[in-house]
Amino acid sequence: MTSSTARRARRSRPRLSDDAASHVRELIVAGALRAGEYIRPETVADELGISATPAREGLLSLQSEGFLRVEPRKGFVVVPLTGDDIRDVFVAQSLLGGELAARAAERVTDDDVQRLQTIQRELEAATDAHDYDAVEMHNHEFHSVVYGIAAAPKLSWMIKGSLGYAPRKFFASVEGWPQASAHDHRAIIDSLRGRDAAAARAAMSAHIRNAGELLAEHRRDDADTDS
Repeated sequence: MTSSTARRARRSRPRLSDDAASHVRELIVAGALRAGEYIRPETVADELGISATPAREGLLSLQSEGFLRVEPRKGFVVVPLTGDDIRDVFVAQSLLGGELAARAAERVTDDDVQRLQTIQRELEAATDAHDYDAVEMHNHEFHSVVYGIAAAPKLSWMIKGSLGYAPRKFFASVEGWPQASAHDHRAIIDSLRGRDAAAARAAMSAHIRNAGELLAEHRRDDADTDS
């Protein structure tokens, strides 16, 4: 292997392991993988079409995050994730998101507001059409634009670390979540248009907490169905 090939391999491996971690994390948060279930690197590798090595690295990172634990001679097992755990993460995320929205209100331009309105129209159209992949895409874009306007890279980096608790691949499975994105964003846009930092903070914080409550209730409902 040449030195350039080796460098490319070193660069590619973290991306594959991150993909594996993200895939399994979403399965756990969405309730597709339950507490006490075992998961093998080979299974993850087959599902993603990657080798077992980055799959195992991804599972090890989830162990360090508290989603998995390792049992001797058995492998990786899913750790319980309660509704309160989810609510706590979204409370923290709401504080960061609220601060970013408040800062965005102090920097936002008319062009920024117009861009957010365009994204929102597309999101609402996708919601009406039940195109939940598009809803998720536009929702992600909306938040990325708001956080980008804030120009606070460290805060954006911190909130990005909590986004693994939002099951993007299972967006439509959380009852009320697509509709909440379509509804709650309007208040955020209104506050940004008015350059009202306090209102932007409150609107974004309430939106994120609402999303966390919907996900926590989704997990509770799934648990009740299984019992």
